[in-house]
Amino acid sequence: MRIAILADIHANLRALDACLEHATRQGAQKLVFLGDFVGYGAEPSETMVRVMAEAARGAIAIAGNHDQAVALKAESMTADAEDVMAWTRGQLGPAAREFLASLPLRFEDETRLYVHASPQTYPAWIYVNDGPAAKRALEASRAQTVFCGHTHVPALHGITATGQLVSFQPIPSVPIPLPRHRRWLNVIGAVGQSRDGDPAAAYALLDTARSEITHHRIPYDSDAAALAVLRAGLPPALAERLRKGR
Repeated sequence: MRIAILADIHANLRALDACLEHATRQGAQKLVFLGDFVGYGAEPSETMVRVMAEAARGAIAIAGNHDQAVALKAESMTADAEDVMAWTRGQLGPAAREFLASLPLRFEDETRLYVHASPQTYPAWIYVNDGPAAKRALEASRAQTVFCGHTHVPALHGITATGQLVSFQPIPSVPIPLPRHRRWLNVIGAVGQSRDGDPAAAYALLDTARSEITHHRIPYDSDAAALAVLRAGLPPALAERLRKGR
């Protein structure tokens, strides 16, 4: 089975549509959304319509910290993020808010665990942004393979039976084998707000039959997405980040 895994959409419908169209061309048979559907971007309602439609067709969806901030008003964030949260609440209808509030924090599928951040203790949203954090995250789970987002930067970490950690920086469009004698933690880059210097959208495609994962970068009209942020009256720094990818 080919599973498209998408994280950190952040109300960027153009980036989401670009990734979904690419995943369809790649033969994706299942979609997994790792949270943060809203926040930062200017199209929360349109994005939620798309995500909810995919969920109704069987896609897996879990909660991110921005989703909980909008739905439950329980998260502390930066000033810019708080401003967007307040604006987003006014944009979403009851169905979208209820959907966000109902999302689970984790989903287990066979030997795979899907979470937004580290699988360590919630509600803390822990960034898996280096080797030691990846090792702690793997030690907090029994899953063969863990998938998370939250950092907005793609990465791959593996741990051997003796506890040795190996880390990789994925090269776009190059499949990476996931040998079953190791346990793996895959950090999926952001669909809607890249932070690694490349403004292209990011997602990953897991091939369970081959036991390999391929990280993809998908160009989209990031200038138009940035302009939408400005037209909505949201913080200009968020528009600039879309243009620069960091």
